[in-house]
Order: sequence, then C-alpha cells, then structure tokens
Amino acid sequence: MEKVNAHLLEALLPTYAIALCGPAGCNGFVPAGTIVSESQIKPLPVFLIMTLWRTLQLALQYRPQWLLAGSGLTAPMTWLAARCVGAKVGVYLHGLDLVAPSRIYQWLWLPFIRRCDIALVNSSHTAQLGAVRGVDSQRIHVLHPGTDLPIPDVAAAQVLRERYDFSQRPLLLSVGRLTRRKGLAEFVENALPAILARQPEALLVVIGDEAVDALHGGSGSERERILAAARRKGVESSLRFLGRCDELTLGAAYQAADVHVFPVLELQGDVEGFGMVALESAAHGLPTVAFAVGGVSDAVRNGVTGTLVKPGDYIALSEAVIQRLSRIDVQTEVDACRTFAAGKTWAVFGERLRQLLESARG
Repeated sequence: MEKVNAHLLEALLPTYAIALCGPAGCNGFVPAGTIVSESQIKPLPVFLIMTLWRTLQLALQYRPQWLLAGSGLTAPMTWLAARCVGAKVGVYLHGLDLVAPSRIYQWLWLPFIRRCDIALVNSSHTAQLGAVRGVDSQRIHVLHPGTDLPIPDVAAAQVLRERYDFSQRPLLLSVGRLTRRKGLAEFVENALPAILARQPEALLVVIGDEAVDALHGGSGSERERILAAARRKGVESSLRFLGRCDELTLGAAYQAADVHVFPVLELQGDVEGFGMVALESAAHGLPTVAFAVGGVSDAVRNGVTGTLVKPGDYIALSEAVIQRLSRIDVQTEVDACRTFAAGKTWAVFGERLRQLLESARG
C-alpha cells in the first residue's frame, strides 16, 4: 500500500501541484519541495482525528480540484475535506479496506467510500468486492499497481548465491511481510515435504519481516508458526529467513531464484487484493506458483508468468513447483514474464491514473 501511494503521488506530479497529508515519516519518500503534513499513525483514533484536521487545513489553504484517499481508511476524512471546498474526491481501494472485519468500520467507513466520485481498485476481484458492498459500479475503475522493469543482472544473482552460501541449490522464493494470510506455515507443512521428496536440495528462501506495524497484522509471531511447521515436518534445514532486505538484494534474489511461491490463504475478513510481489517477480523474469485467490489472478497470467492452483490444493501446488524446478526452456519463460510485466509498469499506471481523473472530472 505504501508503495502504491508513493507512485500515486509521483504519477500526479507532471499534471497537478501536490499537497500530501500522511503518516509520520512519509516526508522522506516524496520529491523535495512537496507540501507535506504528517500525523502519528498510532494510536489509530488520534491519527484519524489529526488527519482530518490537517487535511481540512490543506484543503482550505490550497482549494484543490481533487482530494484522493490512499485507502478506505482515510476516505471519510478525505470526503469531508473535499466537500468543504467543493472538490472531487477519489479513493484507492486495496481489498481489505472493503472487507475489514469491524462492524464500526463497515457502518461508518463504507458509506463514505460509496459517496466518492471515483473508486480506483487494485484488481478485478476488489472491483467485485466494491460492487457487492454497494459502491456504484460506474464509479469503480481497475487500476492495477505497477512495477519497475529492471535490467537483468546474472552477476548479481550469482553474488547473492555466494553471499548466502546457496551454491547451486534450487531456490524457492517467498517475498512479503510475514502474516497469516500469506500462507507460508501451511505451505511448509503441506507442500514443502513433497517438493523435497523430489528435489532434496531445494531451499525455501523467505524475504520479509513480521508485520508488527500493520493494522491487520494479526497476533503472535508468524515466523515462529512457520518454524514450528518446519520442525514438525523435519524440513527446518531447507528453510532460510533473510529478513527485510534492501532493493538491490531483493532484485538479486528474484533473479537467483528458480520459482516464486505465493500460497496465499482465503481468510474471512482478510483478502489479497492484488499480489504485487507476483508482478515484481515477473518483471525479473521469475515465474510464480500461487493459489488463485483474491486479486492474484490479475498479477499472474496462468500458464505464461506462472501457475495458478485451486485454493487449498497443496498436492497440485507441490506438483506445479516441481514442474517449474524441472523446466528446460528457462529463457522463453523469462521473456514471457518480462513481456507481461512491461505492460504493467508504473508508467502505464500513471498514464491510466491521469486519464481516469481527467475523465471523472467531467
């Protein structure tokens, strides 16, 4: 969500003058000279009150044409400020902010989301969720998150393998904050043993940290759940946590790996709105094996940039990973992945955003 919001702002800069109201620390991720007003994210009630106040101040001072909420959480404050100055109001919806399991949220927040002039959504699945919850389908527009298209760097991939002593072992890569929804504990317990039975040297490399700052991160340590599953199945030696990595290390990992695994779960009140890591993986030429849940089907073209499996079918998921590890024509697959990603770059995202806002402005 943070990355999408940063690119939303960046995409507007060529056409609009920008003022940003965001969480503390956001000023470090915007172009120099951008007008920024920050609020502490916790406690949440204080953040909401301060964000409303500061958004109103900015709106009254600059009288904007548009006010955009970066998620459903900030839609009420954005809508109220927009109405005070006669501006259009839009919201970018990520999925969870339509199905958040809170009666207060559903009662107070969704009415404001429904009143927005435009609802930008990250996938066709999120569009369906919005329509089901009463958002006018004429106001819903799919705006997929984008990706950078990096230059392939075989040397960086080899350096990473040497740095972590991976040798030439087959690498399964998982990227993302450690939350229950990502399904890694279940993957380790239900799929990894079968994969190792056919590919004994395979190694699951996990990049990402505990989601301690997420509003819907869950309780307890997800890393410990994953490790406990590995111990139960005797596969702990085939699991490596790299924690949070910088962009260069992440890019090298994408290129060093043989397959990206994305075993997302279908959970009540929690949803994978898009699956940006699957698109980033494709941009590096790495195919994804995933469950076809939420918006993942928009991020993976089945049979081209990876394999989508019926949710919960760990036998099929294991087999799909094994087939990817056994593939011969790697370069053709790399090219197909990168061609798909080239049609979903951040430049494409920005162009579509500006077109949608111009069209909605009437």
